[in-house]
Formats: sequence, C-alpha cells, structure tokens
Amino acid sequence: MGVPLVHGFRLDHLRGDLYGGLTAAVVALPLALAFGVASGAGPMAGVYGAILVGLFAALLGGTPSQVSGPTGPMTVVMAALLVEFAHQPAIAFTVVVMSGLLQMLFGWLKLGRYITYIPYSVISGFMSGIGLIIILLQLAPLVGHATSEQGVIHALTNLSHQFSQISWQAALLGLLGLGIMLFTPGAIRRYLPSPLLALLICTPVAMALGWQIPTIGEIPQGLPTLHPPHFSLELLPNMIQWAITLALLGSIDSLLTSLVADNFTRTEHNADRELIGQGVGNMVAGLFGAIPGAGATMRTVVNIRAGGRTPISGALHALILLGLMLGLAPLAESIPHAVLAGILIKVGWDIIDWDHLKRLYTAPRAEGVVTLTVLLLTVIADLVTAVGVGIVMVSLISAKQMSEQQLNQLNLFASDGEHTPLAPEHLALLSQAQGRILLLHLSGPFSFCSAKDMVRKMGSIGANYRVVVLDLEEVTMIDTSIALVFEELIQRCQESGREVVLICGGSCSINGVVETLDGLGIMAKLTPANCHPIRKQGLKHALKLADIVSCSEE
Repeated sequence: MGVPLVHGFRLDHLRGDLYGGLTAAVVALPLALAFGVASGAGPMAGVYGAILVGLFAALLGGTPSQVSGPTGPMTVVMAALLVEFAHQPAIAFTVVVMSGLLQMLFGWLKLGRYITYIPYSVISGFMSGIGLIIILLQLAPLVGHATSEQGVIHALTNLSHQFSQISWQAALLGLLGLGIMLFTPGAIRRYLPSPLLALLICTPVAMALGWQIPTIGEIPQGLPTLHPPHFSLELLPNMIQWAITLALLGSIDSLLTSLVADNFTRTEHNADRELIGQGVGNMVAGLFGAIPGAGATMRTVVNIRAGGRTPISGALHALILLGLMLGLAPLAESIPHAVLAGILIKVGWDIIDWDHLKRLYTAPRAEGVVTLTVLLLTVIADLVTAVGVGIVMVSLISAKQMSEQQLNQLNLFASDGEHTPLAPEHLALLSQAQGRILLLHLSGPFSFCSAKDMVRKMGSIGANYRVVVLDLEEVTMIDTSIALVFEELIQRCQESGREVVLICGGSCSINGVVETLDGLGIMAKLTPANCHPIRKQGLKHALKLADIVSCSEE
C-alpha cells in the first residue's frame, strides 16, 4: 500500500477543522505581521510566510493537527540573516530556500528522530536566549524608535540613548498592547485572541487621537512575486552556515511542537515526513520573498482546542490568511510599530523557559552551567555556536557520568572471601585457586568514556596471579576503545608469562561483543582452548592452567 499524499487526511472532523482553521488564522494574522516587521523583511513577508509555510507544511507534513508559520526563533535568525546580507536581500532569501532543501534532506535521510535527541538543557538555553533577544530588540520600537539593524548587542548599547528620548505616545500605546496581551481574561481569549484584540483596540485609539508615531505604512497589494535564487561563490560558505542554522532551528522548533500536538490529540506524528513538509514550505517561502517558519505551538494548540484534527485545518488557516490580506491589507497599514512590539515582547516572554530556569537553583550544577552558557552564547554570539558548545558540554558531562557508572561494573576478584555477584559454584572454583587466579568480572555496556580509567585500574593488577580470567559473559556492548583496552591487557599478561582466559558467552555473544573483538583481530591473540562460552568452563580451565604454569615462569 502506497504512502498517502496527505498524512492524516480525513473528512470525519470537517466541522472541527473548519473552526480550528478559522481560529488559528485569527491568531496568526497579528503575529505574522509582527514577525514580518521584526525580521526586517516587512509585514507582508511575515504574512506570506504564514500562508506558504502553513499551507505546504499542513499538506505535506507529518503532524495532522499542526499549524505552521513564522515563529519567534525563526524570526530572530531571519533578522540576523537580513542584517548579514543587508545589501543583497536576494542572497538572504536564497538561504531560506537552501534551508528548506536541507530540511527535506533531513527528512529523506530519516534524521527526524535524531534531531529530538538534543539535550533539554541545550534546548532550554537557546530557546530562552531567543526569547530574551526578542524582548531586547523590541524595546526600541516600544518607545518609538526603529529596531536595531545591527543585532542585539548594538540594541543594548543604544538603550540608554533611546530611553532618554522616549516617544511617550508610542510608549503608552505599546504598553497598552502589552497589557492587553498579559491581562486579557481567559473567557475573552476563547473568542478573541489577545494579539488580535490588542490590534483592534490600540490601532483605532492611535488613529482617533491623531498620534504621529511609526506605523506599518504602505503594504504592497496583490500576490507575491517569484524571487529566483541568487548565488555567490564568494559568499557560499557563509550562506551554507546560515542555511544549516535555519534548517536545524526550524526542525527542532517544528518537532517540539509536534510533540505538543501529540500530547493533545493522543496521536503520534511522523517526524521525517514533518521535516519534508516544513522544508517544502520554507523553500517555497524563500522563492516568493517570505520569511521562513516552523510548527507554531500557540497556533497549533488553538487549532486543536477549536476542533482541528487533520491537515484541512492547517491548510484552511493559510487560505483564510490569504483572503484576509487580499481584502484587508489597507487596514493593516495604520497598525503602530509600538503595538506590534508589545505583542512580541509577550511572545518573547513566553518563549523563555521559566519553569526550567527556576529549577536551576536545585538542579545539578552541571545542568545549570550548560543552560546558562547556551543562553548567554545565543544572545552574544550565534545559535550555531551556542548549540555546538552546549552539545559538547553535555557530551563531556555525560561521558564522565557514564565512566563512573561503567567502572562500578568492573570488579576484580581473587578469592571467595570477597563480596561477589557470582554463583556459589563459581565461588567454589575460584577458592580452589588459592589466589593464583584473578577474575575480571564486567557487566553491562562499556564505551570509550571509561577506557582511560579502565586502563589505570587494570594496570594495577599484580604479578602474583598466574591466570587472568576476563569474564565478559554479562557485557552487553563494547566499542573499539574498550576492545583495545582488552587487547592491551592480553598483551601485558602474555609478555609476563601469564595466561588469559576469555569467557564470552551469554549477553556477550548475543550483542555483538565477540564480533567486535574478532573484527579487530583480538580473538586471534588467544588460543581457542582459552575461550569459553560459560563461566564455569572458563574457571575450570583456568584452574588447570594455574597448576601448569610454574612460579619460575612468572
């Protein structure tokens, strides 16, 4: 049976999908305008980003109830991208196309499941950093000034100057919009989303009072035009870096929203198909000069609560937005920038992971250091650097923790008087050796994390043992680093005239441990008589060897 063209397409939820799509469109419109302005590409770039990404991600994606469009994180990166290529906007939109192609490649390579493996401490750090960037960048338009086009650091350095020359009219209007976003009762928000309510109240107030404050201004009429991709060999490495940033962020943002949708609908999304749908949407958005997007959590939740369950709701949301902009674009020209800033400050506040940040006081110190480092680097450097450093930090912390746990599963036994996990019959055999046999008992998985400490621990083996028994019966996995540690142990013992007996049955034989040792040529260093699948047989053979090997040969 072939794969359906539209994942999750059904008609039995048509009524809920119609209402969900309509409600999501009402929520999306003011946010799309705000994100378009904040990105520097203009309000229509935000709206058409919502339309194009929303339509194609719904029809081709893998999360039936998800609504996609411009989001805070994607807007922050797009704004930085347009600053980077300020004199060549065609290059910036070509990067958006490239990011869409990369997302499609991620899906085709079935990388969706791996993208969600990024540690939560890293995700929390960069999402909180993005939320903080949005707030900082919107402080200037909130008080009547233009948004900084040179990034968040420049915006911070100019704040004192801008706040010394506040436009009180813009500030009052922006604070009114922010207040509406913060304090609108839930009973009202069910029927009229707070972003739309802020626009409907604040815009007429500004017009009625005749306040001369910055507004959206003239909006081009009609459908967007095609922007053919424009490449520059000189700029290609930089373009690829930006495309990877957008693709990774859009993928993470979308798949996190997919998990939220799954929790609400009790369904399971198709991560790889979702990446393909998001990639197509962003590619088309870039071709038409629109800003990129991703799965939008608030719009998705609104859609689901209104009854949306299938891709019809997401596609309908996009078509309703298209109709609204073709008919109502002139009305949007009077929307003040300060009001949009107030809306976005609330969006930025919601993006910050306050729940996790509050827990840093009681969480393990290492986790807190990772989160705060990623947050800081997101603000002062860039997202790729922040995520890269965060993943390296988490990997090192995890490696240390795994090393400690793995070393606890390596035990050295030479007599039956010690506390061992061995069966009584095995202890009895070990006691017969009278200290001439050393048993190295390992259990569970072992990786490169513990290789160095394992070498140190095995290096402490004294010369008074005639036979060393390497018991891997309960080992479930080893990598090349651990296999080479075993090889070094075997070589040391053989050079000092001691025998090595390998026990390699049970979990060891089932999980590919023997194959790893054999593939590296380590099994060939032992005689077949010294390799046994069962611990009892191995210990009996070790006893025979202990009697044969003379003390003078040690």
